[in-house]
Amino acid sequence: MPHFAGVVRKCAKARPALGLGTIAPLARRVFRGYDCLRIRPIWYFAQTRFTHQTTLPPDLYTVEIPRGTPAAARICYGGQSLNTKFDAIVIGTGQAGPFLTSKLAASGLKVAIIERNLFGGTCVNTGCIPTKAMVASAYAAYTVRRSAEFGIAGVPDVRMDMKRVKARKDAISAQSRDGLEGWLRGMENCTVLQGHARFESPRELSISDQRISADRIFINVGGRALVPPLPGLDQVPYLTNSTMMDVDYLPPHLLIVGGSYIGLEFGQMFRRFGSKVTILEKGSRLVQHEDEDVSAAIQDFLQAEGIEIRLNAKCLGFARRGDRIAATVECADGAPELAGSHLLLAVGRRPNTDDLGLDKAGVQVDQRGYIQVDDQLRTNVEGIWALGDCNGKGAFTHTSYNDAEIVAANLVDNDPRRLSDRILAYALYTDPPLGRAGMSEAEVRKTGRPALIGKRPMTRVGRAVEKSETYGFMKVLVDAETRAVLGAAILGTGGDEVIHSLLDVMYAKAPYTVIQRAVHIHPTVSELVPTMLGELKPLE
Repeated sequence: MPHFAGVVRKCAKARPALGLGTIAPLARRVFRGYDCLRIRPIWYFAQTRFTHQTTLPPDLYTVEIPRGTPAAARICYGGQSLNTKFDAIVIGTGQAGPFLTSKLAASGLKVAIIERNLFGGTCVNTGCIPTKAMVASAYAAYTVRRSAEFGIAGVPDVRMDMKRVKARKDAISAQSRDGLEGWLRGMENCTVLQGHARFESPRELSISDQRISADRIFINVGGRALVPPLPGLDQVPYLTNSTMMDVDYLPPHLLIVGGSYIGLEFGQMFRRFGSKVTILEKGSRLVQHEDEDVSAAIQDFLQAEGIEIRLNAKCLGFARRGDRIAATVECADGAPELAGSHLLLAVGRRPNTDDLGLDKAGVQVDQRGYIQVDDQLRTNVEGIWALGDCNGKGAFTHTSYNDAEIVAANLVDNDPRRLSDRILAYALYTDPPLGRAGMSEAEVRKTGRPALIGKRPMTRVGRAVEKSETYGFMKVLVDAETRAVLGAAILGTGGDEVIHSLLDVMYAKAPYTVIQRAVHIHPTVSELVPTMLGELKPLE
């Protein structure tokens, strides 16, 4: 047994300021190997064994602090604050936070990581993982409905069990969330704290009534759905990407405001589940930052599945019409009002920076609330970094993770990696998916540089034909003088995977001829990338 300082703290009906989730793993780490604490699922310790077993009344708990307890473990018991100085603090357990924490902790720093809600952030709980699980369910339903095309007879009508769809999605998310939390709680030199963190100064944070401090603070607080001030919106119920995760029923008619990534993925998904779907987009085309041919192809296959798309939907307003939601629109075509059973807002994201006390730390944000950072993710305040969606440098899981890699490389590995080294890459998970890397055709044209373009429809890709999934096309842009790949769009089956063959060549700064001369496996979608590169023509 360790030698104890002999200080025993007892508090009547005390609720630990940092919560049960913090005290339990922290105590296990402090007294590792001595089975000293057994935590009951309420806010006190029921039993504590040090040199012998002691049964305590349910309104008391006892904690002994051994000599040599790490400073990072001396938190708060029953309102009594002990040493709360850390080497580093990470706010948020989204994609950047845990990886950065692991790197800092492995280097010997005492790190606190703070989570106010669910471990894993948007990706694990309301974004990538659960939505792609739902996309998979929708794809399965769509494939069954098409089974006759593949020679399968006697398949009954498809009916969705939305409760089972949700249960599958929830189980997949929970596995990621629980695995991440367990990894963090068992990590050496890491203390997990739960609660809402706010800056009190550039080096100090408050969590409820507790204060903690560090010379290095990393903000990884993510973002949430933007809710615009549309007329009548406060009079009707609406859904966001987060509350869609609670839907375990089939909306008869889903109205979606927003024709970009979130809106299109949910739109196709619920159409395949069996809902009637109408997408309202204020712009003249879907996913407006993509090239026009990409937007047009996406609109074609969504409409082919029966999704109604209303473009130029300006002056949007909402009202109740009995048990339905009416949307008034000013469009070039179509009725000026349409009604649906449910409304989904998918018009963008906003950073979770408005309740962090950033003003007390002096951290600068732009007019939309995004934290301003330099090329190595440093804010204007020395010792404070911002990573992930809250810095506006990339609203994707992979860019958030890369932010952590950049910061860790600079601080731990003495490797001067920079944000500007990153090449834009992302995917839209409709079916077929869109994989994108680098510049669009429109962006290349704006530069005025001499360029080459290659394009191939998926109807001329054998693998797509064999699968009866021939919507879309492949497109690549190349610098005519340097032969560098400037950008690519793969809209078609497997496009989210195929794009990486071009992205890797771009990172290698190799000429397009490297992949053009490669021998790819047949039959695949990727095998036609070299063929496309062998048919380049001047961009006119």
